[in-house]
Amino acid sequence: MYHHAFSLKFHSFSPHYALSLSNFSTQSPNPLLPNFPPFARVPNVSSSLCLRCRSSAADVSPVRYADGSSSIGSLGETGGIVVAEKPIDVATLGNLCVDIVLSVHELPPPSREERKALMDELSLSPPDKKYWEAGGNCNMAIAAARLGLHCIAIGHVGDEIYGEFLLDVLHEEGIGTVALDEGTNAKDTSSFCETLICWVLVDPLQRHGFCSRADFKEEPAFSWITNLSDEVKMAIRQSKVLFCNGYDFDDFSPSFIMSTIDYASKVGTAIFFDPGPRGKSLSKGTPDERRALAHFLRMSDVLLLTSEEAEALTGIRNPVKAGQEILRNGKGTKWVIVKMGAKGSILVTKSSVSVAPAFKVEVVDTVGCGDSFVAAIALGYIRNMPLVNTLTIANAVGAATAMGCGAGRNVAKRHQVVDLMKASKLNDEEKFFEQLLAENSESPRINLLSKGMIKDGSNKQQIETISMEKVVSELLAELELGRCCVKASS
Repeated sequence: MYHHAFSLKFHSFSPHYALSLSNFSTQSPNPLLPNFPPFARVPNVSSSLCLRCRSSAADVSPVRYADGSSSIGSLGETGGIVVAEKPIDVATLGNLCVDIVLSVHELPPPSREERKALMDELSLSPPDKKYWEAGGNCNMAIAAARLGLHCIAIGHVGDEIYGEFLLDVLHEEGIGTVALDEGTNAKDTSSFCETLICWVLVDPLQRHGFCSRADFKEEPAFSWITNLSDEVKMAIRQSKVLFCNGYDFDDFSPSFIMSTIDYASKVGTAIFFDPGPRGKSLSKGTPDERRALAHFLRMSDVLLLTSEEAEALTGIRNPVKAGQEILRNGKGTKWVIVKMGAKGSILVTKSSVSVAPAFKVEVVDTVGCGDSFVAAIALGYIRNMPLVNTLTIANAVGAATAMGCGAGRNVAKRHQVVDLMKASKLNDEEKFFEQLLAENSESPRINLLSKGMIKDGSNKQQIETISMEKVVSELLAELELGRCCVKASS
């Protein structure tokens, strides 16, 4: 669950969500994950919850692997990085937080001052840990790790009980962590150092609202982070994918974000970007925010958008045409993925359009579905899966998360994804896809996941219908292969 809310919002909420947080099962650490050091921890020198941040990069050891090596790349003749191998699959940038779900008699008042007073009161004493959960980019990292990918989380976590909890959750899921703030001059006040907390408050009608200190700051939470340390650069260049989302703008300055994606591009790390709900406000934000957003849209290898976000960015309602327009304007964009909820998803490249209907499930809670979806997209991208296969497993992982309550350790587990794919129950969106394809008569080849709903040759396009049975068979073998590789290395 994202940790920022710029205005109080109310949503329908599962009545079991807060109670479910006390029952978790975690996986063993991923044995294939290189030995990234944990965030350095400062001795407890006071009784306050927040301690001072590290002030020297010497507090964290360099990244080292099982064979004792510390680098897989070298500088080329022109100064660029020549990477021999990238052992990390996915690195997430920033957006690390702890969600705390509490039942309240009434939701926070609309007044900014009253809401801040309530948040300050809640922060005085930590609630029981059964109400805590990892949030933000932890959702994507956990979902990816459960699919067999080797993941690291790059960001800032405070050296207090919330930070300890967050790191423990990530490490128990086999996810490495790399401190983003090494070598920086953090301001010596707790508000700049502490772990970000999102208070998720649930009223008797099961409505919920979000409240965090980000609501009351004019500048990014960690605006004092201005440079990439050597450790972070090493982590980025050794990762196949760097995942970023719109909430990174609430952590870091636009200039820092732009320099980070420029570095990732330079060292050959694919950039995944999902603007999320922040995309709309960023497109109307400060000149620096708009510039950084445009830079993301131009430089990202993979863009993930809802149909509404794609329309807002292009002014084009048709999701296929909107994706094609974004591709034309991108410098190195390879995929534009449009998420369409219960209808399914679309993946647009310069040479093809792939379509996969969504799985039919009973939705309990949509929190974390988008994060889970992108984790599976990364799996397909990294393993060079057929495009329809990539969309299908992403739809399955997102749907499996929607069947549970909340995110964090409640995102989809491998066996849930397998069960959904074996059942192969898809939503019937025949008329929708017929109309969509008819509106794109000049589109390149179309790949369609089919349960017999559209006949080949229904128009002049080259439509390749791909059977659900074939896709599921290939995906189950892929998942089993990933699981066997993990077991073999342990």
